[in-house]
Amino acid sequence: MTARHVTQSELLLWLDEYTSTFSNKNNRTFQTGRNSLKMELLADVSLLPGEDRITDQEIIYMCPFNGAVKGKVLITNYRLYFKSSDTEVPLALDVPLGVISRVEKMGGASSRGENSYGLDITCKDMRNLRFALKQEGHSRRGIFEMIFRYAFPLSHSLPLFAYVNQEKYTENGWLVYKAMEEFRRQGLPNNKWRITFINKSYDLCDTYPTVLAVPFKSKEDDLRKVAAFRSRGRIPVLSWIHRENQAVIVRCSQPLVGMSGKRNKDDERYLDLIREANDTTKKLTIYDARPNVNAVANKATGGGYEGDEYLNAELVFLDIQNIHVMRESLKKLKDIVYPNVEESHWLSSLESTHWLEHIKLVLSGAIQVADKVSSGNSVLVHCSDGWDRTAQLTSLAMLMLDSHYRTLRGFQVLIEKEWISFGHKFASRIGHGDKNHADQDRSPIFVQFIDCVWQMTKQFPTAFEFNEHLLLTILDHLYSCRFGTFLYNCESIRDQQELRSKTVSLWSLVNSKMDIYLNPFYTPESGQVLYPVASMRHLELWVTYYIRWNPRIRHQQQSPVEQRYKELLALREEYLKKLEQLQLSDSSSPYQLANSTTPNTTSSTASTPSQQYTHLQTPF
Repeated sequence: MTARHVTQSELLLWLDEYTSTFSNKNNRTFQTGRNSLKMELLADVSLLPGEDRITDQEIIYMCPFNGAVKGKVLITNYRLYFKSSDTEVPLALDVPLGVISRVEKMGGASSRGENSYGLDITCKDMRNLRFALKQEGHSRRGIFEMIFRYAFPLSHSLPLFAYVNQEKYTENGWLVYKAMEEFRRQGLPNNKWRITFINKSYDLCDTYPTVLAVPFKSKEDDLRKVAAFRSRGRIPVLSWIHRENQAVIVRCSQPLVGMSGKRNKDDERYLDLIREANDTTKKLTIYDARPNVNAVANKATGGGYEGDEYLNAELVFLDIQNIHVMRESLKKLKDIVYPNVEESHWLSSLESTHWLEHIKLVLSGAIQVADKVSSGNSVLVHCSDGWDRTAQLTSLAMLMLDSHYRTLRGFQVLIEKEWISFGHKFASRIGHGDKNHADQDRSPIFVQFIDCVWQMTKQFPTAFEFNEHLLLTILDHLYSCRFGTFLYNCESIRDQQELRSKTVSLWSLVNSKMDIYLNPFYTPESGQVLYPVASMRHLELWVTYYIRWNPRIRHQQQSPVEQRYKELLALREEYLKKLEQLQLSDSSSPYQLANSTTPNTTSSTASTPSQQYTHLQTPF
């Protein structure tokens, strides 16, 4: 074989190819190392059954407390998860996409200044997130599109995550509330009130449940005539009956009086039937949640209120503002608590939001309802459509009157009954999966209710079986879309969407690990009516909810008294188990068996082991 002379140009070409191959191999090795580092950083993310990874990316989180923090972000079909790569600032964010209200691009390709290009994310749970990315190569386009797509699935013809979630629990939360069981618990039906299934196909009222309690003397035809005169067909129906005095809480919507002052004899007679169902009610008290001026203004749009033609009734306005005022109030509150709290003007800033003033008016209205019923007088409660302020008033009054609703399962029943089944517009008020963040139907009505419940737990720390953790969990999943519980506006739509068969209930989660939601200070008292003090002096801002994203606040969340009490209870449980073991070993010993055949000659005052067991207490 003849040797060929290699030219200089061929040698240079060969060297170039070899260098390129060696460089590419090294690049691949380096890239593999980078990818493994990225996956290692996000490897500890525990995904839910049905949750899929969509994308991950290097990013900078503009933390309002620690400044710019480098790390990685993971987007799934359920959450946004960020973890810092800086060991000096260990930080993780775990944000359900349902919490996101708005996603905006920050800066442009030509923006100057460090970290000026990225994403601004506004959340529904009192926080905002800001991320910065590199400006070259449209680095934010992909992540923006993925967040936008999965945070607002209904706007992109995708299912809400609740329909994808495959979690399994030992408890079925959909069985917590059954209307007939709850009516029977209240002692219904009886000779004054009957159960009707006139709405079984949602023909009478498409936003009411199928099972309703109405006056015994009313006919089905009467109910249809009354529905024609009540806004949205939401007729007066029973929410709760006092077992002893038989006074009732009835809920409905406003009458369609209009500017001409229309009357409806059937509606007037129906309210009389409600009054007559309780012998001690001489005048039916109608609590209109609205300010007087708003009720008058509603006449212009065909609504209104009960006038003098309702002869055996008295009308009381409770001055609770509408959904728009509440929305603006919470926005103002968010402005003063996130990201930082300004200490110097804190009290005046808080007062300017009017949030606690609204809480006071809602609580005050519920106290009036509870007091009237407790004294033996039936009441009727409504606002405009009967699904916002009405639900707040009836459920809070029932919480004050009936200790069953103050238990862990009873509280779930209360929410299912007065809020979910009676058509509070969760989809409209929260905006699940909807990109229209400026929708005027959005409003924190349910958040306000939970805040009022929290105020009551602060004033009566031993009266509630559940703790603050339950209230926080409920509000977190009000937004998360992980469970079906708070989805859609009413039962008729939930039935159409096959919600109960295709999604998991929040109560499945809660009731499968009840221990963490129990109040260690709870003392059952069946007959006690709670009257909280609805005074600005006694109301507090719920710091562990509204300011919980501030790390300085978060460290203070665990009550040292509650923590110590839980430790003592655990210790007591341990001692009781040891005592039980000793009793068993004593009873099986030969000495004990021999003595058991001899007559008992000890005095009647001597303590037996079982008596010791019963009376063992932890001293305080």
